[in-house]
Amino acid sequence: MFWEIFTLVIVLPALFLGVLLFGVFVIVPCAFIFASWYMKIKERKLQRRQRDGANVAFFHPYCNAGGGGERVLWVAIKAILTRYPDTHIYIYTLETAEPKTILDKVQNQFNVKVDLNSINFIRLTLRKAIEAKSYPYFTLLMQSLGSMVLGMEAFLKFNPDIYIDTTGFAFSYPIFRYLAQCPVGCYTHYPTITSAMMRRVKHRITSYNNSSVIARNPILTWCKLMYYRIFGWLYSVVGRCADIVMVNGTWTEEHINELWDIPLSTHRVYPPCEVAELKKLRSLVKDSDPIRILSVAQFRPEKDHPLMLQAMYELRNLLVNNEMLWNKIKLVLVGSCRNDEDKERVQNLRDLAKHLSIEDNVQFVVNASYAQLLQLYQTSSMAIHAMWNEHFGISVVECMAAGLITVAHRSGGPLADIIEPSHSSRTGFLAAEPDEYARAILEIIALPTHERTNIIEAARASVDRFSEMEFEKTFLRVTEPLMRLD
Repeated sequence: MFWEIFTLVIVLPALFLGVLLFGVFVIVPCAFIFASWYMKIKERKLQRRQRDGANVAFFHPYCNAGGGGERVLWVAIKAILTRYPDTHIYIYTLETAEPKTILDKVQNQFNVKVDLNSINFIRLTLRKAIEAKSYPYFTLLMQSLGSMVLGMEAFLKFNPDIYIDTTGFAFSYPIFRYLAQCPVGCYTHYPTITSAMMRRVKHRITSYNNSSVIARNPILTWCKLMYYRIFGWLYSVVGRCADIVMVNGTWTEEHINELWDIPLSTHRVYPPCEVAELKKLRSLVKDSDPIRILSVAQFRPEKDHPLMLQAMYELRNLLVNNEMLWNKIKLVLVGSCRNDEDKERVQNLRDLAKHLSIEDNVQFVVNASYAQLLQLYQTSSMAIHAMWNEHFGISVVECMAAGLITVAHRSGGPLADIIEPSHSSRTGFLAAEPDEYARAILEIIALPTHERTNIIEAARASVDRFSEMEFEKTFLRVTEPLMRLD
């Protein structure tokens, strides 16, 4: 009884008084100091920006990689410089190549010309922080935390007026929103985690993000599912730090709205595809030429090149009694290699083609120039794309614009936005399993000339909404609040 009275009369009032004094003498002054610091930094930035123009920083560590994400980066930069010529562009990157070398590659590979004097590269050094091979376990989480480390290095080296991430490293957003005190925009090609990934783990399906060891073990499956759910919550917290969110299609938009739940700040901005020039191309294929099936995709695991090789194996089985036709068919795999891992992946694909006894019908073209790619478009009859849940599919659009009848995976962007498979208004074909791909290829080969022409014309008419001009117009409209001086 005594201790209860003592607690009520002495301890609790003293504790309350201590908390009150701590709040008055510590928290309130700290909050006041932080607010003053915040306002001073904002005021200085505004004054400098009014005097010299905006410093816009793009976070794109692999800006020289040569993929669809890099096309988005460079076309976005070109659009901003055209609309706001007094803007200063900075790119946070890990690339070590000379600026002229990078911009020459941009022009050769994407047909996008950017003035060398308009670009400033902020060289980052902590490459290992975001490389998957640095984290054999808990890769998603550790890479994301690593992106915070890299983002911190970027912030310490240069504090911009506007920050735009074009790679999907959402964990860098809080750094630039709260420490750099600048508006944050992002272009999300692919959510770091999706409900579809969680379902694959839950249903114990083996895939590139779920090893067979985990898929076979119910306890490990439960642990990984919990890990994914916790990571998904963290991803949603950092994602909401973006003021403007751009997504590349319907599929990505649905997942981002589900995860981040900021629909009023989320805008669908289709990526820029080289459709205007490609639509002018005319086929150079003759009846006596090989039947080339073109694949344009970086040599990365999620692009699922093995599925294409398996489809060729299935196609050979279907043509077991037609050796003459089989000998005319050639799969041409075109893609860029970013590093030694990608080069090893290409070698593994060569070995798989040999193992399946289809090596004579498969050709690899690594790091092709834009001119080479144009020639391949003109000398190929059809295209193939195999990535499951491809976020959009720039190469799918470009193959269709070039006049190639395309078979893509029945999921993600190709299903939601790009290909119409119904017979009356067909713009291409969709498949999921190797045998489906093989049958679709045979169906395309057997198409009468008028049906083939109808599909090509319908496909070419459908891709104007994905043009570079449409991207620039929509990108500038969406990012206008970031560029505005408040």
